[in-house]
Amino acid sequence: MTATAPFTTVWPGKPAPLGATWDGDGVNFALFSAAATRVELCLFDAQDGRELQRIALSAQTNQVWHCYLPQAGAGQLYGWRCSGPYDPARGLRFNPDKLLLDPYARALAGSLHWDGTQFGHTPGPGPESGCGPADDPAGTGRPDPRDSAPGMFRCRVTDPAFDWGDDQPPATPWHDTVIYEAHVRGLTFKHPQVPEALRGSYAGLAHPAVIAHLKRLGVTAVELLPVHAFIDDWHLAQQGLRNYWGYNSVAWLAPEPRYATAGADAVVEFKTMVRALHAAGLEVILDVVYNHTGEGDERGPTLSLRGIDNATYYRLDPRNPGRYRDFTGTGNSLNAPHPRALALVMDSLRYWVQEMHVDGFRFDLASTLARGVDDFDPQGAFLDAIAQDPVLSRVKLIAEPWDIGPGGYQVGGFPPGWKEWNDRYRDCVRAFWKGDGGLLGEFAGRFTGSADLFTAARGPLSSINFITAHDGFTLNDLVSYDTKHNAANGENNRDGTDSNHSWNCGTEGPTTDEQINALRGRQRRNLMATLLLSQGVPMLLAGDEIGRTQGGNNNAYNQDNETSWVNWATAPQEQAFQDFVARLIALRRAHPVFTRTGFLTGRAGPDGRKDIAWYTPQGTEMTESDWRRDYARCLTVWLNGAGAHRVDTRGQALSDDSFVLLINAYSGAMDFLLPAAAPGRAWKLVIDTAQESAEPAAQTLAGGATRTLPARTLSVFIET
Repeated sequence: MTATAPFTTVWPGKPAPLGATWDGDGVNFALFSAAATRVELCLFDAQDGRELQRIALSAQTNQVWHCYLPQAGAGQLYGWRCSGPYDPARGLRFNPDKLLLDPYARALAGSLHWDGTQFGHTPGPGPESGCGPADDPAGTGRPDPRDSAPGMFRCRVTDPAFDWGDDQPPATPWHDTVIYEAHVRGLTFKHPQVPEALRGSYAGLAHPAVIAHLKRLGVTAVELLPVHAFIDDWHLAQQGLRNYWGYNSVAWLAPEPRYATAGADAVVEFKTMVRALHAAGLEVILDVVYNHTGEGDERGPTLSLRGIDNATYYRLDPRNPGRYRDFTGTGNSLNAPHPRALALVMDSLRYWVQEMHVDGFRFDLASTLARGVDDFDPQGAFLDAIAQDPVLSRVKLIAEPWDIGPGGYQVGGFPPGWKEWNDRYRDCVRAFWKGDGGLLGEFAGRFTGSADLFTAARGPLSSINFITAHDGFTLNDLVSYDTKHNAANGENNRDGTDSNHSWNCGTEGPTTDEQINALRGRQRRNLMATLLLSQGVPMLLAGDEIGRTQGGNNNAYNQDNETSWVNWATAPQEQAFQDFVARLIALRRAHPVFTRTGFLTGRAGPDGRKDIAWYTPQGTEMTESDWRRDYARCLTVWLNGAGAHRVDTRGQALSDDSFVLLINAYSGAMDFLLPAAAPGRAWKLVIDTAQESAEPAAQTLAGGATRTLPARTLSVFIET
């Protein structure tokens, strides 16, 4: 139990580890600040949140301020106040009237109540900027004197004890990995089989009904949108909106408290969720936002890093340190090359692996983290630190390989060990099935792992293939809308991309026209079949398998409502499509021909036949002129199962069945001539997007036979 402040005994303590660490007897507090002249530890009542005591720290070691309270324990609420120069023109923004979150806080209590006191400068927030006016670039602005503590979070000292039982990471190989991108709250908030008290929480995501759905589907990893504690932007709060996606972190070691059930410990509940998912063989990957924080630009609030050591933690404009360098589009960028900022990121990552047992990370705007002084550097401090780390180098690492700064688009530019979101795959596959011309060659390249983007040393599994993600249209909306419909976001439909490569199939939005709905169903099956049979690592968007719609909103980042929540009421009507997706995933996992670790070459394999061959519908091998035909929308792909570029655990080469894919993205029916089969064998139909049923009607054809594909359909045959 935590003793009641005031604490009369204060020992010097130690400079490491940073943060608040309970050792069973007391709590060590440590905070880095190179420029502060005074650091105070603020202690709060656990019941009503009142500030009870301030302790000025006198011990300082290598720019770390520290103390030890032998009377304190787990559950103690605290925060920091830092004094020093308020000189924005030099990048110094100290204001002791602002309560600051510990960058190493492992848990938060309470919530942020926007009242204007969170801004470190005066005048306070104004209607024009939505955040507050910029500080005078000459550095003559004044610090705001109001105490921000009444409207601020509190940090909470945690007890690290937890019964993990026999928990083990599933350690799913990349070639078997199928990722399911989900939002903790949105996935379960409308789930009828999840008890109401658990909906929208970590516990809800771990509910047996949710896990059963994921297992039936066949996915192997759940990639969660940000769960680091985050804030709702000031301008959203003024409109009654929320930062639903959560890309606005303020505490990189603390789980978002709003995702815990009422009265529960968010840390314990998160760990319990991970344990349950692991027991089901499902990995947990976190979407992490280290490229920036929720403090925004120079007009933003002072919540943590800005008030602790602004010039260390943020990239400042060297010509005007009162301004921030913004590679992220959010107002600030983390100063990742600085040893202290880098250490914070690395310590956070290790904590989530070692203490919270997560299996990997997807790095939002990873190019920002990988920049040196200015440019992207594949051998820079952040990427080198990850590569040499004995813990982090062994987990799944996924980059969103771009930011908005110069040279920020780096698809294919990350070093070995990294996988990357491949937006060129997304755009090409969307446009191809939409019916755009001149894409046959690029489509073939994307389908086979994007060898033009990734080196042979990295291989096709470096590509995270996706058709849809949280940012953009859902699969249902992709085939139902030509344009975005984002009015609800409050930005006059200006937000969100206009380059969607979508097609409404004849009318905008929902319709009762049976022909249009049938075409939309085929298009969904075409896109999903392409995704799950392509070389690379597939990622599905949660709810796509049950027809989730956002009503045409392609940027629902602030829609914590029916727009974003998965509507499980549609699941019964979508059972055929769920079965179709599950069948594709099962086919993929059962056949290494679809999950090669090396690129296909078109050269002869062990059986004297090529590993892949491309044919026109007439059965002739594709020529250079065939690939260049702008009108071409059809293709036959033959995949040789012999020598599947993978070995088993004993080093034995894996062999597989051969497959033929007939692809018709044309607006009319097309006749396809099947390639020759091996002697004594024939081609058996296993996937047919022309049929709603997951398992097509039985059909076996001899090599050289003709099969007619209806408009915009795909068929898959196995050699049997």
